[in-house]
Amino acid sequence: MMFAESEILDAGILIVDDQESNVVLLEQTLREGGYTRIASTMNPEEVCALHRENAYDLILLDLQMPGMDGFQVIAGLKTNAADAYLPVLVVTAQPGHKMRALQAGARDFISKPFDLVEVRTRIRNMLEVRLLYKKLESYNNKLERKVQERTAELRESEARYRALTELASDWYWEQDENGKFTKVSGPVLEMLGIRVDSLDGETNDARVAGWNEAERELLQERIAARQPFLDFVFSRVNANGSRQQFRVSGEPMFNKSSQFIGYRGIGVELTAKN
Repeated sequence: MMFAESEILDAGILIVDDQESNVVLLEQTLREGGYTRIASTMNPEEVCALHRENAYDLILLDLQMPGMDGFQVIAGLKTNAADAYLPVLVVTAQPGHKMRALQAGARDFISKPFDLVEVRTRIRNMLEVRLLYKKLESYNNKLERKVQERTAELRESEARYRALTELASDWYWEQDENGKFTKVSGPVLEMLGIRVDSLDGETNDARVAGWNEAERELLQERIAARQPFLDFVFSRVNANGSRQQFRVSGEPMFNKSSQFIGYRGIGVELTAKN
């Protein structure tokens, strides 16, 4: 990914060194390179607070300082949960400190005495990586917000669907892949003699005699074939000789892996509507 020159030169940079001459040299080098947002401190105890306030894109950190050395500063910076990427470029005259600094969380290092060409190159490279990380983080945040928004829309749509089906029907129902009722709303027990399966997995389906078996078999064939059905009419004759007629619509449900997980639908008692 390419960055505009202005993006790089506008990066926020903090110089941390207890030697004023080093601070002046690094500031001068950066300004000559076109960088505009440069801050500095000779007090290492201020670094964590300054970074929390300003979210620097790069911290040039001297390792050998009195009172609080660079390793302690890095440890403090790592407690900043808002910044998972630690933008620290350490400055050291001790070759043995380089590996230790990288293991502590620093991203790169500059050796003393300064080679100004090396200083500019390492700063430039690190800023490009830092800006790439920030763009990726911004993209991920936008994507996460989109997912959350879409999830909320789907839940709202599902709630509207449930509300409409309940208004347009006597009952809403769901069955699992084995044909057991897992969810119903409305007076299904009174109408059909059907209970939702209990939580322990045992069926509570109270069978009622008198169903038209030809109609029931035809409906079961459609369900077995994973076919949707619309306004399917079936009936039964009760023990007292009265006849009940029902109309049901349903559709198969599948998970994200296209695996069949059951049916859902609505039902209406036509006898009561007459």
